[in-house]
This record gives sequence, C-alpha cells and structure tokens, in this order.
Amino acid sequence: MYVIFIRRTESDDMDLDKLKEGTAYYHLPGLFEFYELYHMFLPIFREHREYFYDWCDIGSVYGAPEECIWGGGRTSFGNRDAGEVLALMREYGISARLTFSNSLLERKHLTDKKCNELCALFEKSGEKQNGVIVHSDLLTEYLKINYPGLYLVSSTTKVITDFGQFVSELNRNDFLYVVPDFRLNKVFDKLDALSEKQKDKLEFLCNECCWFGCKDRKQCYENVSRKNLDENCPDHECTAPDVGNGYSFSKAMANPGFISVNDIRNVYMPIGFSNFKIEGRGLGSALILEFILYYMTKPEYQIHVREKMYLDNMLDLF
Repeated sequence: MYVIFIRRTESDDMDLDKLKEGTAYYHLPGLFEFYELYHMFLPIFREHREYFYDWCDIGSVYGAPEECIWGGGRTSFGNRDAGEVLALMREYGISARLTFSNSLLERKHLTDKKCNELCALFEKSGEKQNGVIVHSDLLTEYLKINYPGLYLVSSTTKVITDFGQFVSELNRNDFLYVVPDFRLNKVFDKLDALSEKQKDKLEFLCNECCWFGCKDRKQCYENVSRKNLDENCPDHECTAPDVGNGYSFSKAMANPGFISVNDIRNVYMPIGFSNFKIEGRGLGSALILEFILYYMTKPEYQIHVREKMYLDNMLDLF
C-alpha cells in the first residue's frame, strides 16, 4: 500500500550538482532500451575523452522498461533489469530518468506496483539524483508527495506550442526542466528574452522528425498512452505527407525545428542555453550511435568510435 497524503517540505529537496560553465548537456534516449549500447559506449567516452567535444557532456539517459502503465511518448520494449541499468549509470555518474509521460492516467493507476517500485529504486539509487519525465498533473503531484528525491521534467508530449503557455510551464516550481514542443525551437527573439533561471530549465528537443505542420501530435501521444494502459484501440493514423518513410536522420536535419551541433555551439550556448534532448527510444541502436557521433564526437574521431562499437561482437546494432 502506497502512502499518498504526505506533505513535502523544503528540507526534502535535493541539491543538484553545480553545472559546469560553458557546457552543453545532452539527454540521451534508451535507458532500458539500449542498455547494451551504453554499456559499450560509456567506457569509450570515459577513456577517450579526446574523441569528444570538450564543451559537451551527458546530462542524463532516459527511458522506461516494457509494460509500465505510466509510460508514454513511445511504447517501450526495454527489458533490462532496473538494478543493472542503475548500476551502469552510477558507475559513470549519470542521472537516470524514467519516462512516465502517460497523459491519460487516473487515480486508480497510481497504485501500480511496478511503477512505484521503479520510483522507489531510482529515488534511492546513490549520489546522483535521478528524475522522472512526466505529463500528467495527477502523477506530478503524486510523485512530489511520495518520491520527493526524484526531480521532475515536464514532457514534450504536452505539445505546448503557444509561447505564453510555455513560459507559464517554465515558471512552475514542480519542474527542474521543461521540454517544449520542437516548433518553439527557433523563436529566438522570445527565447533570448527569458530570464537566466528560465533558460536553465529549458531543454530543447533537437532531432525531431515529425512533420513541422502536424496538427495531430497530441492525439498521436494519447494513442501511445492508451496502448501503455493496455486499452484495445487502433493505431493512430498519421497524416504527414511522407508518413510511409519512417524516421531518418537526414529528414530530421531538414526539419525547420532541427537543432544542429553548430546551432548548439554557436547560437544556443552563447545566449545561455545548456540542455538538449536527443529523441530515439523507438529507433535502433545504429541510429542512436549516429546521433552520438554527430552531436558529441569530433569529426576526425568519429571513425574511431564507430569502429570500437561495430567491432564489439556482443553488440547488435541493427
């Protein structure tokens, strides 16, 4: 039985590590889904730091295991043991985030045993504070009360495209970070006018491939939420012009909301932004590696990282 009605006090708040000056923090996908990839990559990142840009670091790795009714955004098929996942993140000093962004939760869902056990485990996982990416206000309040040691991230699945509404979300004390809809990525006149505190909370989604003119994004996410609740419902029918082609990084790069590595270094960081989310939980390991190579790895060393990853016979990248 899980206690719901406990008051949180200021003394319960955990201080985050002080951010390094002039550093871009990447929030990477596939905490459970791509465990094998990170198990291979993280030693390379530590032992060969010269391969990677000195102005970037890993802020977190996010994801959710299979069959989590609080899950959202994507239907997860990650089946790695949570203890193993947390041990890997602890070893490399990386924050782990649970993606619990289901938008359709009801009070009856809050007592789910698996999701509560995961939150309890992540809250007491060690020195590095872990978090939860959340959509539902009901779940937000529940987590604040029952797991105050976890920081909260406002999910992009809220599809906040109105800048005034987004600022209101930024100003909520509930969230350490807020991820806007990718269509707000380039409104620089408004973004630059934000306060330093607001800029510190903003986490941009860099590599979205979704059609920039999509009007059904919220319905698409709701469909995933229904499936995670094990509701019998048809798949969402996407109406994007090139829906049959699926995700490709080259298509994402042509998206008006795409944030390139040069944008991060030369546009966003100089005006005070430091947090950047890479999507890809529903993609394959090979694409996640390409994102890491593009965003984090110096061009002259990309072949070195790629060879070290591909030559590991234990890692299935396709």
